[in-house]
Amino acid sequence: MAKRRAFVSLAGSMALAACSLAPPYKVPDVPVAQQYQSQGPWTTARPSDRLDRAGWWKLYREPKLDALEQLLIANNADLSAAFFHYVQAEAYVRQVSAQLYPQVATAGNVERDRESDTRPLRGATAPADYNSATLGVEVDYEVDLWGRVRDSVAAGKDESLATKADLASTQLSLEAELARSYLDLRGFDEQINLLDGTAQAYQKALDLTRTLHDGGIVSELDVARARTQLSSAQSDLSQVRAKRALLEHAIAVLVGASASDFRIEPRTDPVALPAIPVGVPSALLQRRPDVAAAERRVAEANSRIGVARAAYFPSLNLSAQAGLQSSVYADLLSAPSAFWTIGPTLAVYLLDGGKRRAQVDSAKAATAEAGARYRSVVLGSFRQVEDNLTLLSELGTAAAQQQDAASAADLSVKLALDRYRRGAVSYLDVVEAQSAALESQRSVIGLQTQQLDANVDLIRALGGGWTSDDLERTEAPRKSLNLDARTGSPLATRRPSLTN
Repeated sequence: MAKRRAFVSLAGSMALAACSLAPPYKVPDVPVAQQYQSQGPWTTARPSDRLDRAGWWKLYREPKLDALEQLLIANNADLSAAFFHYVQAEAYVRQVSAQLYPQVATAGNVERDRESDTRPLRGATAPADYNSATLGVEVDYEVDLWGRVRDSVAAGKDESLATKADLASTQLSLEAELARSYLDLRGFDEQINLLDGTAQAYQKALDLTRTLHDGGIVSELDVARARTQLSSAQSDLSQVRAKRALLEHAIAVLVGASASDFRIEPRTDPVALPAIPVGVPSALLQRRPDVAAAERRVAEANSRIGVARAAYFPSLNLSAQAGLQSSVYADLLSAPSAFWTIGPTLAVYLLDGGKRRAQVDSAKAATAEAGARYRSVVLGSFRQVEDNLTLLSELGTAAAQQQDAASAADLSVKLALDRYRRGAVSYLDVVEAQSAALESQRSVIGLQTQQLDANVDLIRALGGGWTSDDLERTEAPRKSLNLDARTGSPLATRRPSLTN
């Protein structure tokens, strides 16, 4: 017992004295502006008005969208795959962390042996046949003198955090994709409503033209032009309906439903454009999960430099064995059958053909690569925010201007039809006015939909409601993904009604 305590004490003291050969970690420098360049319809974020990280899409006040997002979180296959990738990373951390502690193994065997009569150095009185029973325990421990194990654990933890951020990034991307698809679907509903009403108006215009033609007031040419307008509008209506159906099928896949029995009822009421709390550029480094993932991978690569450098130095392993061994089964538990051995093993490579140097060079290059990727992700994130701020600003101006054009075009149609009834103009003037009015109205709907898309993209570029503090939270993502605790499969979820 005294020897065992001495062994554990020696191992613990040597582990505490271990050092790390990894270079001091420093986050790669990136240029960060004091404020965003673009100006537009958003608000400056304050600590109290951050986006809700568990439901940022509620800003749009759309119950259907909220129901769809909940289905996505519960049932999306890509999100589930990202979660299990994170589970693997967590398991790997536990695997490498086990090297910090002694490894204890026990074994027992019972066998009947026969030795060769011509075995070298066999004693004259040694029996040729004998029994052998062994029961023993072995303890092995690598003294982490140079921090190889601790650096491996640190690298594993950083990779686990990066994978957790990847999971958050995947979830945010899928949520944003669903929000955009839903808002685009609403835009198609508005276009279908517009084209349906336009087709009805064109049908009335065709009926008027036929009445005038039957009375000998206008020629067959006017009737042909009216029929062309009507058929063209009906064709556009069919095309938009097809696009809506395809988008509906895409949404079905996102929420884990079959496209064959999935349906979202049309709605034409407008979706309000919410104001987004933008904040300052420096806050973006803490609010985007992909930035956090890239930064953690730099830290991981930095720790692996220490692992590679540790290979230059001797490895020290402490081992101890103890047990019972006897050729007589009945005497196995008696004192004379006991055996033990204890001692250190020191090993070092003398020649390796440059293998260790290559490993260190590779680790340094991997760290430089991770640093470059981190800077690329950060600069790309700034660009995405600026892009969407610019789009929101300019599209808002364009939508207002296009609305003025649509109002003027509607007036032109009324004037042209009125003059046509009085025989003051040909039907060509009516056709031109109708075409301009329809195009202007569809452009208004298109610009409004683009504004909503840019709004969603801005939220995604800002990281949703996520912050780097979420990496330190203790709750497992399994809960937020609504996965079964035993199997990891999605729980049975009552599908919210999408038809009300």
